[in-house]
Amino acid sequence: MLAETKLDTMSAIYQRRAVRSYTAKKIGKETIEKLLDAAVHAPTAVHREPWAFVIIQNKDRLRQYSDLAKSLLLGQQEATSFFRAAEPKALAMLSDPNFNIFYDAGTLVVIGCKSRGPFVEADCWLAAENLMLAATAEGLGTCCIGFAVNILNAPEVKRELGIPEGGAAVAPIIIGVPRGPIPSGTRKAPEILSWVA
Repeated sequence: MLAETKLDTMSAIYQRRAVRSYTAKKIGKETIEKLLDAAVHAPTAVHREPWAFVIIQNKDRLRQYSDLAKSLLLGQQEATSFFRAAEPKALAMLSDPNFNIFYDAGTLVVIGCKSRGPFVEADCWLAAENLMLAATAEGLGTCCIGFAVNILNAPEVKRELGIPEGGAAVAPIIIGVPRGPIPSGTRKAPEILSWVA
């Protein structure tokens, strides 16, 4: 288990960053269960608690899904047009055979649902934020991997992972021990469209 890190809520929020470089240290079952427990304490519409989880710690499987995801994204005209215009570096990364969309992290937690419905995806994303903040408080790094969503929702991959046909992978999050210090980041000030008092 990692050394106990004590962060208050605001510190965890301000210290959480997308981490894209990890050590080889494996995250233990007890730690993952602690993060999942934090995740399920997220707000949930009409107390449905629709989330379900898949944990993958097999590096060969993660590499296989990475290669499949890159191939799928590069084959989609809409995706490649978006990356070419908005984020050319992403297109170069996806074209690199050595690039792993999971950044060689040893753990992927997929937050998903067994069936769809109103507010289900929002609930899953709220659980994802709880998980990421809890990981930050534990001294771990996380990164949400949007590149993985399409491949994790491919019918054959859903079957492999036990995600029901009517369900979906919503928020794939890698977790690991950061390799080196995590640089601080900045955000734009909140854009307030209106303030009705």
